[in-house]
Amino acid sequence: MESHNSSVVKGFIILGFSASPLLRILSFVLVLATYILTVTANVIIISVIKTNCNLQRPMYYFLGNFSFMEIWYTTSTVPKMLESFLVGGSTISVAGCISQLYLFFALGSTECFLLATMAYDRYLAICHPLHYPSLMTLQISIWMVAAAWGAGFLAPLVPIVFISQLSFCGPQEIHHFFCDAGPLLRRTCGAAFFSSTLVTVLASIVILSTCLLTAISYTFIIFTIFRIPSANGRQKAFSTCGSHLTVVVIYYATVIFIYVRPISPIASELDTVASMFYAVVTPLLNPVIYSLRNKEVKEALKKLVNRKQVFVKNIGSIIMDALYRKEIIYS
Repeated sequence: MESHNSSVVKGFIILGFSASPLLRILSFVLVLATYILTVTANVIIISVIKTNCNLQRPMYYFLGNFSFMEIWYTTSTVPKMLESFLVGGSTISVAGCISQLYLFFALGSTECFLLATMAYDRYLAICHPLHYPSLMTLQISIWMVAAAWGAGFLAPLVPIVFISQLSFCGPQEIHHFFCDAGPLLRRTCGAAFFSSTLVTVLASIVILSTCLLTAISYTFIIFTIFRIPSANGRQKAFSTCGSHLTVVVIYYATVIFIYVRPISPIASELDTVASMFYAVVTPLLNPVIYSLRNKEVKEALKKLVNRKQVFVKNIGSIIMDALYRKEIIYS
């Protein structure tokens, strides 16, 4: 890690891109729009799944939890990121920085576990359709989701505890969008080899194990799709499977590039750009690919919109009728 002769600091300044004010404003607008779309899309998915009886099944229970996780995953980093774009630097205390790092790592680990769980669910549904109702009940899916959340929040706990015991020295500036492990450990006053190694080892275990399980599930799915006699059926299945794999590949490629290697003592702009993909871009793609392209979700969404329109229309009619009667009384 970098060595500094400065005194111990109590907070940091998250700089984001060291770019011109115009580029920062453009980045602010793009990231804000992406964040609003991500949160809105995931809230819509959760609402549709909760209000439609036909979607009370394991697959949609996984998707609802995934959407809930995505909302908090993006919210853990994007607000501070937006502040750094807008004012040229976002201040955060050391405790706040470590808290953000833990929350981001915990939700990122949960995403890995949920992706593996969802891939396994699709494997059972496609490769063992006759046994699927008995193999994946709603009760089993609840336990699997609880295990994913529990494992996700436990996985980064030990390295975060060690990092919280370290002292941090100046300069205060962090050349990143949020308090990630690499930028934070580069600001330690002394050697942080053990904490750095612990982060790399545990991140590698979580990322590579869940990536392998996800890859195995999709491999079996692809082989099963090849055996579908109908060309039209194969094309539809490959379209859905291909979309899922695209998001999985983008997410895992970027997180493997960042975390499955020793933490570099020197900051890299490439790391900063790569982190934008897994922190901002894939959370927007996930609800679109996994849910909003799903036929049943789209049908349920149409019904929900129609019900809202009818409700608004009825409320409008009642208000107009009340105003009309009031006008007759006073005329």
